[in-house]
Amino acid sequence: MRAFICAAAMLCAGAFPALAQTAPSPAALTDLAPTGRLRAAINFGNPVLAQKGPNGEPRGVSAELAAALAKRLGVPLDYVTFEAAGKVFAALAKSEVDVGFIAIEPARAAEVTFSPPYVLIEGTYMVRKDSALKDVGDVDKPGIRIAVGLASVYDLYLTRTLKHATLVRAKVGGAAAGIPVFLEQKLDAAAGVREPLDAYAKEHPEMRVMKGAFEQIRQAMGTQKDKPAGAAYVRAFVEEMKANGFVADALKRSGQTAPVAPAGM
Repeated sequence: MRAFICAAAMLCAGAFPALAQTAPSPAALTDLAPTGRLRAAINFGNPVLAQKGPNGEPRGVSAELAAALAKRLGVPLDYVTFEAAGKVFAALAKSEVDVGFIAIEPARAAEVTFSPPYVLIEGTYMVRKDSALKDVGDVDKPGIRIAVGLASVYDLYLTRTLKHATLVRAKVGGAAAGIPVFLEQKLDAAAGVREPLDAYAKEHPEMRVMKGAFEQIRQAMGTQKDKPAGAAYVRAFVEEMKANGFVADALKRSGQTAPVAPAGM
């Protein structure tokens, strides 16, 4: 875990489209910035959402959304960075951060309140080019072993839905954390987020990524479960950021092509 302390106004000035300055209620401000600062958890384990700048600072759509929210609230921003979504979830559940950027998943909903999704990404499989597994429907069979990143959203999803195949978990989480285990143990498939799997396969022509998806991953902002005013404010904020083009522009600035989630999803 690494923290980056920033002045939200400086981050936002000149970098983002004009934002409507909707003032938060006192209850929302207390929920979202109980220390007088917004502590935003950023997951570097998913390169669609966050990338490291020259000094390791967060960049990308989640970092820009956090900065925009801090500006709305009128408080300084502290980025708290992690390498896996499972660690973001744990920090949120323990109130070590105020907001986090993770995927919506039923197993997390008991301790985190999710906003509507702002980005949609796909969970899919990478296999060797000569594999007999051709599409995602072929993978859930007896004897098939699948590498996954520990406590990732696709680990949670596959744990819940697979009937026959076996999951082999990496020691860490992340959008493509299963690849080293897949290679080292000569497993049948590596599960992960499409974009980093595609990037790996592009550099390793002996691999291919399946065209289909086993899951549509809905990336959202999360708040603690006992913060209803803050959660309501974040829900409205995310819907506005989708509608006014902020999310699409932030994705484009960071070189990402994942689609923005539809309004009201």
